[in-house]
Amino acid sequence: MVRLMMHPEPSNYSYVFDFEENFHYEWTRQWMTENWTNGFYYCTIYAMLVFGLRRMMRDRAGFRLKGLLVLWNVMLATFSLVGFARTAPELFRVLNKYGLHHSVCVTSYLIDDKVSGFWSWVFVLSKLPELCDTIFVVLRKKPLIFLHWYHHMTVLLYSWFSYSEFTSSARWFIVMNYSVHSMMYSYYAASAMGYRMPKQVSMFITASQLTQMLVGCFINYTTYGYLKAGGQQSCRVSQINVTMSSLMYFSYLLLFAQFFYNAYFNKSKKSSKTKQQ
Repeated sequence: MVRLMMHPEPSNYSYVFDFEENFHYEWTRQWMTENWTNGFYYCTIYAMLVFGLRRMMRDRAGFRLKGLLVLWNVMLATFSLVGFARTAPELFRVLNKYGLHHSVCVTSYLIDDKVSGFWSWVFVLSKLPELCDTIFVVLRKKPLIFLHWYHHMTVLLYSWFSYSEFTSSARWFIVMNYSVHSMMYSYYAASAMGYRMPKQVSMFITASQLTQMLVGCFINYTTYGYLKAGGQQSCRVSQINVTMSSLMYFSYLLLFAQFFYNAYFNKSKKSSKTKQQ
């Protein structure tokens, strides 16, 4: 059985803000334990609003919303970049000093590191306002694919449930999501400003999302192995959580792989056939 190391040395940050220093994980976990199921209500309202607006917009011209779109994406890009800068050092230090087992099985990123703990807390909260992404898609009459709204809803529900359990492997998912979103929303912001980005940029971002899902599947597989070997005494992740996470990440992997193929390869084949004709 692998012994849990619950109190590693805290990360060495160059500066800690007062709101980070004053973070107390106890009340946040209690709040999420009492309220995480409200995520189902929010998702229901989200689905009704999105598909209701979509129906309303069916015979209307799409809105441009350029200013709002730029502001929204700049805000999310900045938030994601700062979040990555404040959570990644803890993951890298833990991996380097304590190894893979600690990184997926010990909740020190919430309990012993106030900076990482605070930005993990606001990360799960941010999944609620991020639902507004879809409102922009619908009002601008852009294609609304299944992957888009399915991903938003399931991430919200899983993130809130995981925080209520203080899931240890979630530190990986948080850091990866912050990283990919910082690139993705920066790209969206630049596009909204009118900059035409090379195809390679969007391709790299989609490839990063696909890589994120591959790593997520690996982390879940690794976590399951630790649970099977020693149970929750050796790894602070519940069986239902790793099962849900595995199904979710595997579905994302398939959907993002399909999207990647259709966006960058299937489209190229269609263009080549059209030119030949």
